[in-house]
Amino acid sequence: MKRFLTPLIAALSLVLVALASEPAAAKAPNVLVILADDLGYGDLSSFGATDLATPHIDSLARDGMKLTDFYANCPVCSPTRAALLSGRYQEAVGVPGVVRTHRDNSWGYLSPEAVLLPAVFQKAGYETAIFGKWHLGLASPNIPNDRGFDFFQGFLGDMMDDYFNHRRHGINYMNRNGESIDPPGHATDLFTDWTCRWLRDRDSERPFLIYLAYNAPHNPIQPPEEWLQAYRKRHPEVDLRRAKLAALIEHMDDGVGRVLETLADLKLEEETLVFFTSDNGGALRFGANNGLLRDGKGTTYEGGIRVPAAVRWPGKIAAGTESTAIGMTMDILPTALEAAGVEIPKGLDGVSLLPVLFGKSEGLPARDLFWCRLMPGGRIHAARRGSQKVVLPVPGKALEMYDLESDPRETTNLAEKEPAEFASLKSMLEGHIARFAEVPYRAPDGAGPGEIERPARKKQ
Repeated sequence: MKRFLTPLIAALSLVLVALASEPAAAKAPNVLVILADDLGYGDLSSFGATDLATPHIDSLARDGMKLTDFYANCPVCSPTRAALLSGRYQEAVGVPGVVRTHRDNSWGYLSPEAVLLPAVFQKAGYETAIFGKWHLGLASPNIPNDRGFDFFQGFLGDMMDDYFNHRRHGINYMNRNGESIDPPGHATDLFTDWTCRWLRDRDSERPFLIYLAYNAPHNPIQPPEEWLQAYRKRHPEVDLRRAKLAALIEHMDDGVGRVLETLADLKLEEETLVFFTSDNGGALRFGANNGLLRDGKGTTYEGGIRVPAAVRWPGKIAAGTESTAIGMTMDILPTALEAAGVEIPKGLDGVSLLPVLFGKSEGLPARDLFWCRLMPGGRIHAARRGSQKVVLPVPGKALEMYDLESDPRETTNLAEKEPAEFASLKSMLEGHIARFAEVPYRAPDGAGPGEIERPARKKQ
């Protein structure tokens, strides 16, 4: 027996030594996606703002990579959110326009067949949570817990009519895992607090995906009074309209800072991939700063779709780097999945930014890019190939063309001066429009679940 055990023990020892010498399997990263609402391209100090301070959001660019040529999929809310979560063009998943309460003014219905980011991560063993603004449906099957999020605490609707009472059209859309809630406090503080609490209270070794979607700085422009007063004390020369927006942005930045601090306190900073961007450009009528870009929210000019973005993953993404690679919101899904080692679903429109983020490539493979918004009166569009861009700024009006390399402010319409190039881009855009022309954006019964009819007007 002893003779038999001796070689067995020796063999086992060799196996143990071999296992010990093998490198440990890389731990799957946590993923945190932070989305601002209507943040202008020039409304961060890291992107040129001189009349406000956003040190916490800026730290993501300082400690990671700043993306200077990043685009929202749409110049308004719901479509960009649909693109972010699906990795597809918003038209492909039934959300070409804004999802709203009243069915006669609602322009999207998220396809039940669309596979969303949280569902893929959930299947891969991740804990998935969303805090903040959903804006992709008001009832089943298009609420967060139905679409792959284990935990939801936030606002189902579109904009809030008040940051403190959280109503829209008099309806309370604040929700926790399918149950209506009515918490006191400013929405930005609530979304921040809930995110930090969930991180501290979780009792799991599983990696997590968090989608933190702030309402700020969307109108109504309601910073907490103490934040407005502190801002005005520092910047007495700034007019009240701009001061209120700047204070709301600084308040949101403080919330981002508290979430990042929580990650650091929990020793999760090194193993968490953090994305930050906005759902569209800033609204000029509320004092937004889109830098030198033309126009703003709601338009397919650069000011409506080009947005600030930064990505941090300590030890993986070199600190203080910057890229002019042209990315879009729909690229976040494949990027996060590749980073996590999760198989990327077939048929996506987005591509992974990881080669750029890791410094292995200066740009992405050449691709044509498209923007669409459905609204009352029709659709507006844009398409880009290289530096050439065509824009349909108003439904039914003439298509325009610009060269963004020589004319980044879109001041000189080249449609008539370069007819061959214009015809090529026009044909390209028409092909894209035809590709999704038959995708429904209404619920099968004609009124999306959760949508309601407008109250009938009383006769005078």
